[in-house]
Amino acid sequence: MNRYISYLIHNGENSHYTRGRIPIKFEPSRSPFCFFASYFMSYNEHHRAHRVGWLRAAVLGANDGIVSTASLIIGVAAASAAHDNILLAGIAGLVAGAMSMAAGEYVSVSSQSDTENADLELERIALEENYETEKEELAEIYEGRGLEPALAIQVAEQLMAHDALAAHARDEIGISHVITARPIQAAFSSAGTFVVGAALPLLVAWMTPGPRLIPVVAASSLVFLALLGGFAARAGGASIGLGSVRVLFWGAFAMALTAGVGRLFGVVA
Repeated sequence: MNRYISYLIHNGENSHYTRGRIPIKFEPSRSPFCFFASYFMSYNEHHRAHRVGWLRAAVLGANDGIVSTASLIIGVAAASAAHDNILLAGIAGLVAGAMSMAAGEYVSVSSQSDTENADLELERIALEENYETEKEELAEIYEGRGLEPALAIQVAEQLMAHDALAAHARDEIGISHVITARPIQAAFSSAGTFVVGAALPLLVAWMTPGPRLIPVVAASSLVFLALLGGFAARAGGASIGLGSVRVLFWGAFAMALTAGVGRLFGVVA
């Protein structure tokens, strides 16, 4: 015998409620609470798509901060520069890199935002001038996803009656409020994490003068990169091991290449 348990869930991240009911199979040997707990926990999904914007910028900033600053320090040290000059180069790289990341992220994501807004404006005009054609176009999209023609046109009508532009933005253009471009958020996320990432090898270099500087900075930076890769993978719901290896490989390659250039063209400061 099937029975139902109604529920109302508040989503704190998106600030809305989800209402529904859960079918359960009644078994006298188990309490209703056990049915609800086991069923609900099995279907409690935690999506991470809303993190894409800031997570991408944050990981890019931190990774660039660690790799570029460590590579700069190793390259200058490989050129037999004095310890003070190495630290000065690292600090200059931190400041310049943070400003560059902020400006670059803001400009690039603003370009994405401009493109999205231009597409939305085109769609708004199309809805004003060719409403029925746009409805048929939306219905064809739903048919392509598996709905029968009659149901597809009914869904298109109801969604467009609720919010026509949002329906076309989501299903025709592929623009969603969850992953929409946010230039300021991207700029601050990238610049902030760049500073944190760059400060780590710089601090290690400050604490390690002498001939041990290059291997210590390189080894510690690889550890920092592995931790960053694991954290980014964990936040994005991906494999922690794969994320760590991927970041480690490219970080080690960049530092090795920079050290080689420093030794090749190095002069005594």
